[in-house]
Amino acid sequence: MRLTFLGTGTSFGVPVIGCSCANCTSGDPRDSRTRHGALLSLNGGNLLIDTPPELRLQLLASGIDRVDAVWYTHLHADHVHGIDDVRIFSTRGRGTVPAYLARELEGELTTRFPYIFDDRIRVPRGSSKPLLELRSYTEGIAMEVLGAEVTPFRVPHGTVDAFGFRAGPLGYVTDAKRLPQAACDILAGVDVLVLNALWRGRPHPTHFNVEEAVEAARGIGAERTFLTHLTHFVGHRELAESLPPGVEPAYDGLVVELT
Repeated sequence: MRLTFLGTGTSFGVPVIGCSCANCTSGDPRDSRTRHGALLSLNGGNLLIDTPPELRLQLLASGIDRVDAVWYTHLHADHVHGIDDVRIFSTRGRGTVPAYLARELEGELTTRFPYIFDDRIRVPRGSSKPLLELRSYTEGIAMEVLGAEVTPFRVPHGTVDAFGFRAGPLGYVTDAKRLPQAACDILAGVDVLVLNALWRGRPHPTHFNVEEAVEAARGIGAERTFLTHLTHFVGHRELAESLPPGVEPAYDGLVVELT
């Protein structure tokens, strides 16, 4: 199993448009963060986690030429609006790509992108559209995805909920304000944990800050925890040097091998 971080930024990305702060103008490539996305390489193929607006550029940068399924954590724009870039994987004779999301979100996704999901809308001859087959998941219920057992769980994210998941030794959580007990029970014993963390100090109503993420990671006790969904208020090097052992910031293009 291999995890590739495609994008590790928030909805604004880094650099932020019009900002000249030290991190937005940094020469360290790890400080450049596109919107959230990741790829989990499993025995049965590549599972794409979310479809952020920069998806095409992320896949090119990481040399990824195959996506076998998509897993949606929730439907905020920075996690979904690169959906059309999946089109290349449903052409070239590869057919329909399964797209997993919570059943309660199916109506919103299909309404937002009717040209994809409404079979009555036909593209002109010679053109194409993403061919996605919706497959629903239910919190707390394990399911097989590309040969791996994946268990989703619900996490609070402001006025909506997002969904994390466990796949073998990996626990993955983006866009969460806290980890409910049911999530902690599913995450117990993971070797690698991914958590969102915006910035230091001040709290945010819908996300962990760095201190809250570190505390949540301590409760899970994974051997390694990676912080993602980072803002331009934290620089990679300074953050890495300040974190406790076993916790480190992720960056775009980082690859983590899991046994």
